[in-house]
Amino acid sequence: MRRAAIALLVALLVLPGPATAFAATCPRTSLADLEDEVMCQVCGVPLGMANDTLQAKRERAFIKRLVAQCNTKDAIKTELVAQFGPSVLAEPPHHGFDATAYLVPAIMVTFGAAGIASIGLAWRRRGAQGSTASRGATPVLDPADRERVDAALERWEP
Repeated sequence: MRRAAIALLVALLVLPGPATAFAATCPRTSLADLEDEVMCQVCGVPLGMANDTLQAKRERAFIKRLVAQCNTKDAIKTELVAQFGPSVLAEPPHHGFDATAYLVPAIMVTFGAAGIASIGLAWRRRGAQGSTASRGATPVLDPADRERVDAALERWEP
């Protein structure tokens, strides 16, 4: 009886080892992790937002099967592209013509910032020129106008 108890105790201690080692080597990917990066082919929206169409169910089942086989996220995406085509990915590729999806917004932000900076500099220059004229410079008057101003000021003095 004692030998059976020791054998049972050893079995309980040894058997979880390989299972936990396998779980540690298996990449932690899930359906929820991929649903926002994969498109439903029928709805045209990310799989997480897709209705329960037959195609969405098929894609989810395919992803679940690949997750159960311990595939990585990139391997699952590669299999999805092989199965459903490149339009299954929510994010366009980073090369070729599809790179314009990344380049055009960056160029627009750069030109917008340059435009705002040039408008700000022009506004600042215009403001600086107008303020120096009103701050320290006095206009030059003709001698006849100066005499009229002096005469008018003398009349108003108490």
